[in-house]
Amino acid sequence: MNIYIESFSIFFKIGAFTIGGGYAMVPLIENEIVTKRQWISREEFVDLLAISQSAPGILAVNISIFIGYKLRGIRGSIVNVLGTVLPSFIIILAIALFFHTFKDNATIERIFKGIRPAVVALIAAPTFSMAKSAKINRYNLWIPIVSALLIWLLGFSPIWIIIAAGAGGFVWGKIKKEKNKKEELTSGKNR
Repeated sequence: MNIYIESFSIFFKIGAFTIGGGYAMVPLIENEIVTKRQWISREEFVDLLAISQSAPGILAVNISIFIGYKLRGIRGSIVNVLGTVLPSFIIILAIALFFHTFKDNATIERIFKGIRPAVVALIAAPTFSMAKSAKINRYNLWIPIVSALLIWLLGFSPIWIIIAAGAGGFVWGKIKKEKNKKEELTSGKNR
C-alpha cells in the first residue's frame, strides 16, 4: 500500500475515533507508527513528542506534522495533518448543523459524563508510558514533580518551565560530554 494513503488512513482513523484530544491519541499513534509498522523508533517518537509538546499549536496536529515530515518530508506532513484534522472538522460541522435538536437531551449529557473517566485514563496511560521511555527514574523524578508544582501552585507559565528545562538539558549535556572526554583522556593515559 502507498505510504501516503496508509499514513493518511492511520491518522484519519485515530482522529475520528479518539475522544479526549491529543494526549489520548498518543498511545494510538505510538502503537500504529512505532509498534505495528516500525516506521520510527521509540526513542525518535519520544523526541518528536517532546518537540510537538513544546511547539505552539495542537499536540495531535504537531505530532502528525513531525511524524509525516520524518517519514516523507513536507508531503508526508500535509497528508498526516489532513488525516488528523478532517475527522474533527467533519464531526464539528455535523454537530453544528444538528446541535439545536439534541442540545438539551439528558441521554446525550449522561453519555458525555460517562466518557469523562475513560478520557482521564486514556491521558494517564501514555503519561506513564512516556515516563518510562524518557528514562525517568528515582534520580530525576523530581524534575516533572517540581515543574508541575511550579505551574499548579505558584502559577508559573509553562513556557518558562519549558525554556528552563531546555537550558538545563543543554547544560547537563555539555557537562556530561566534557566528563566523558576527560574519562577518555585519563583512560588513554593509563594504557
